[in-house]
Amino acid sequence: MIKPPSYVSEIKPYVPGKPIEELERELGITDSIKLASNENPIGPSVKAMKALLEGIMTPDVSSGINRYPDGSGYYLKKAISEKLSVHEDEIILGNGSNELIDIAVRTFIQPGDEVVMANPSFVVYFSSVHAQGAKAVQVPLKDYIHDLDSMVNSITPKTKMLFIANPNNPTGTINKKDELKRLMERISDDILVVADEAYIEYVTDPEYAESMEYFKDGRNVLILRTFSKIYGLAGLRIGYGIAPKYIITEMNKLRPPFNTNTLAQKAALAAIQDDEHVHASRAVNENGKQYLYEELNKLGIKYIPSQANFIYMILEQNSSEIYENLLRKGVIIRPVGQKEIRVTIGLPEQNKRFIEALGEVINKK
Repeated sequence: MIKPPSYVSEIKPYVPGKPIEELERELGITDSIKLASNENPIGPSVKAMKALLEGIMTPDVSSGINRYPDGSGYYLKKAISEKLSVHEDEIILGNGSNELIDIAVRTFIQPGDEVVMANPSFVVYFSSVHAQGAKAVQVPLKDYIHDLDSMVNSITPKTKMLFIANPNNPTGTINKKDELKRLMERISDDILVVADEAYIEYVTDPEYAESMEYFKDGRNVLILRTFSKIYGLAGLRIGYGIAPKYIITEMNKLRPPFNTNTLAQKAALAAIQDDEHVHASRAVNENGKQYLYEELNKLGIKYIPSQANFIYMILEQNSSEIYENLLRKGVIIRPVGQKEIRVTIGLPEQNKRFIEALGEVINKK
């Protein structure tokens, strides 16, 4: 029997949810709504959809999907470069930002190294580090927010990387400018700070600590962003990273060739230029968030104010039991702790249906 290293066999695999159609068949229900994966409920930009369809239907076999994609992502990187005022050599594309997390860890971390991260936070940080035979140093959140001071205090001579999810998944909380400033003043420049900003386009707090200014000051920061959230392209799996040129050069050595497909690049190129869709998506999210806050207050349910497109709720009942009961009502959410759930902010009718179902489940209890 072939066995992997212990640090691989010890990893708990990510368990995706079943397709909605299969859940409905098993439970004998119809018209389910999915509020579990933080997707954009209004979908992608019309411009992105048009670009996608044109990419599929092109009659030109010299540039159609029978050809391998542009391995450099030339046009998309050029658009990102112009939008964010960074050089193309400072950009790397990934099969979602998930892939870039894994590439960064494999590029700069070796067995025995340490990587500092918050807990709870995005689960991929831990699994990628652990799979490399390194130690994931998990620092508890403070008031549901990254405790950046304690994270810096957890650094040892073995520390090579530090992850910050801002906004954090699953809590939706952010770190503010003064907090990140303190961290960057104290952290050594031989540690790579990975700033995961997957939900940045949803942030409305003016005190939000955007990491771009530190990158532009020449610090060793890898900024991760994605087209899966506000841009609505989760099914196409495309994201990007921004870092000093030498970091991107090293990561490209491990980046698989053609890792982002032709259609994803075309749709992302159109999406990043559609500011109107971003504004509309943010407005839907803000309106839905305020509605859910009001209704959760009426139900007496504790929640954490969010700067993302989901809300972290703390219940008095077991979260798995709440999940199962909501599932039978056709509402799919994500249990993320013993008594905690994470719920994506949906369309008005979806938010209303969730609240009604949650009220019934709690009252039943």
